[in-house]
Amino acid sequence: MADEKNNQEEPKAESVRDLADLGDIAGDAPTADAAVVAESTAPLREQELDQHGRAYATGRRKDATARVWLKPGSGKVTINGKDQEIYFARPTLRLIIDQPFSITERQGQYDVIATVRGGGLSGQAGAVKHGISQALSKYEPKLRSTIKSAGFLTRDSRVVERKKYGRAKARRSFQFSKR
Repeated sequence: MADEKNNQEEPKAESVRDLADLGDIAGDAPTADAAVVAESTAPLREQELDQHGRAYATGRRKDATARVWLKPGSGKVTINGKDQEIYFARPTLRLIIDQPFSITERQGQYDVIATVRGGGLSGQAGAVKHGISQALSKYEPKLRSTIKSAGFLTRDSRVVERKKYGRAKARRSFQFSKR
């Protein structure tokens, strides 16, 4: 009898080849079409603009905080009263700032005015990127799912670990002396 049970169970395991087969076995499983319908019926957030027609958001990264205003324009980015090429001289930092626009295919369509305080240049660029992403999702709520799936709306909470007493740095201890 035990041999008969094992023989009966093996063909079932072999017949399941992919996820579609699992859906057939489960019965009434949701398909990809059902997911698209559910996503499109989800309520959209309202557009949040100030009295000047701009979207405002705050971005943070490490110790840097950026206040970002976004409005339709020619794609000019101003940070602390300076052009982005002057403030962020490294091209990699400018690429970080442009990521939200490139992923949503909105390059050159919005002007950005940002004020940044605290941290270094890398943290400030991350803060401006976070602020632009949030402001863009407030200006065009339809883009929120695209920006969120890229992970740009999540604040990167990693910060520098503090120095501990009796140690040279956060984890590094002083050099050991045998004598």
